[in-house]
Amino acid sequence: MGNIIKKTAGIHHITCFVKDAQRNVDFYAGVLGLRLVKKTINFDAPEVYHLYFGNEKGSPGTIMTFFPHELSRKGRIGGGQVGTTTYVVPIGAIDFWKARLMAFDISFTESTRFFENYIEFLDLDGLQLEIVEREDGALSTWSFGGIPADKAIKGFGGAVLYSVASTKTMQVLEDVLGLERVGQDGDFIRYKAEGDIGNLIDVNAEPMEWGIPGSGTVHHIAWRAKDFEDHDAWRSHVESSGLQPTPIIDRQYFHAIYFREQGGILFEIATDPPGFANDEPEDHLGEAIMLPSWYEDSRAEIEKNLPPIQVRELESIKQ
Repeated sequence: MGNIIKKTAGIHHITCFVKDAQRNVDFYAGVLGLRLVKKTINFDAPEVYHLYFGNEKGSPGTIMTFFPHELSRKGRIGGGQVGTTTYVVPIGAIDFWKARLMAFDISFTESTRFFENYIEFLDLDGLQLEIVEREDGALSTWSFGGIPADKAIKGFGGAVLYSVASTKTMQVLEDVLGLERVGQDGDFIRYKAEGDIGNLIDVNAEPMEWGIPGSGTVHHIAWRAKDFEDHDAWRSHVESSGLQPTPIIDRQYFHAIYFREQGGILFEIATDPPGFANDEPEDHLGEAIMLPSWYEDSRAEIEKNLPPIQVRELESIKQ
């Protein structure tokens, strides 16, 4: 591994496959109360939306993104994936979230890990989510669907990684991304990044069988680089660590590099800037379909092929 010491602040975003776009909006905006901060397309497959949900500004550490495609096959969560995405809420908010999930007929279980209490549940495509209370992280300033700001999701608490080669994944977390190992609880080993959200990463201690990509699974997890210069340094650092990063790709709202670590999980490193107000005003984020310049000439055709979606307040999500 390389000997340059670099440390990521934690998770930038997590990207997933789902089937139905409106159902996705109803769950993450309608039930969880996140803001749809960007409505764009998969740059590599323009017939598919790329939807981004986060806090009011779509700050790094709060952004869950989705490729909804009705024809996508059902995946299976397993090794080589993010197993569970952890959302963090303020201290004292967990009872509010239990009641909210019950009101929407979303079943959950309660568990304890590293002396913290979690509520665990699935979204409508089967993605594994959990909510935990923590002091750290700024309160949300976005209130939607009857969720007061002092109970709202602050962003990511972290994630549970499912590795097919746990030791190798942990080596990358420690030696490449600069996370600190903080302990073990049963089947999980915990790592901590420097940021105040998206900073606690649990890894399965024993290797796991491969999952199958598809709807209801995570495609990749992205880690934070503070700016473009830092990102260049990250790419060199990853390469000198014996991994194989892609060239830097401009994703309009951040620059990205990707590499697959040896436990099978696709990692990305993404820049904090320029952010989601890059191409539309902050108070109108997520309202229009935003396209990169090279797709503008095809806008009419692209929009015609995308299903209509709307952010709406829900009374019930029972199907």
